[in-house]
Amino acid sequence: MNAPVSIQAPALPEGEYAWLETAFPERVVPVGDGAAVSVRECGTGLALVCLHGIGSGAASWLQTAALLAPAARVIAWDAPGYGASTPLTMAAPRATDYAQRLCRMLDALQIDRCVLVGHSMGALVAAAAAYPGHESAQRIDRLVLISPARGYGAPERLVQSGHVRAERLAALADLGVAGMVLKRSARLLSDGASELAREWVRWNMGRLHDGGYRQAIELLCGDDLLAYLPPAMPVRVACGALDVVTTPVACAEVARACGVALESIADAGHACYVEQPAAVAALLRNEIRNIQ
Repeated sequence: MNAPVSIQAPALPEGEYAWLETAFPERVVPVGDGAAVSVRECGTGLALVCLHGIGSGAASWLQTAALLAPAARVIAWDAPGYGASTPLTMAAPRATDYAQRLCRMLDALQIDRCVLVGHSMGALVAAAAAYPGHESAQRIDRLVLISPARGYGAPERLVQSGHVRAERLAALADLGVAGMVLKRSARLLSDGASELAREWVRWNMGRLHDGGYRQAIELLCGDDLLAYLPPAMPVRVACGALDVVTTPVACAEVARACGVALESIADAGHACYVEQPAAVAALLRNEIRNIQ
């Protein structure tokens, strides 16, 4: 096996990092049994809890959170094994394992009701948390799945699951995190994305940890979003119109399983809330109004 190539980790413009730390500060929340979850938070009001995808982190929600802060208490987590969040204990966790950690985070933050938002892999975790009978489902007023990743855990996807696992693990071993940034980050945005959006995507991806990413690969390859649908509460499913990762066709299948129509986010690729934060904030603001 080759040693990972040596590539300098991406950096943010100084002003952007200062804005992040001022407008969307990070704190580490103990959640019991020696575990902790790193969260970023801003605003007041009804809780809007945001879950990122496999190649991202809590900070990726900054632009959308800043737009929503006047209307909601926006909380974004670093998933287990990401940022300063404690990894899960099992090597091959499922969405229910992540959802259990999410539930403990809601306990620690004293959140009795929220809008739960999941992007890409985060949608898989959000759907598991919202599934009828899960202990966190009664706290979730509405569920929003954005560019949801279905996963490869269904029996008919077994061969594809093996290919995806092998390819992602090989890329991590050969390129390292910084090398994967160069290889994968461009696919997360449309060709028309701004350079600043690209810098944010590269920076967030560059902060991945080996162990947390490996666990997330196992989640993606071993679980199936459709097994957790439909949810126990109203749901919206949206997708970047130019998404080449979780394509509109694939996301439409998720929407059908929820019994709703797929909503399109114009001029956006997979990381649509980074590329078009105003459009995503408008969608989420509408969900807040539907509750209040």
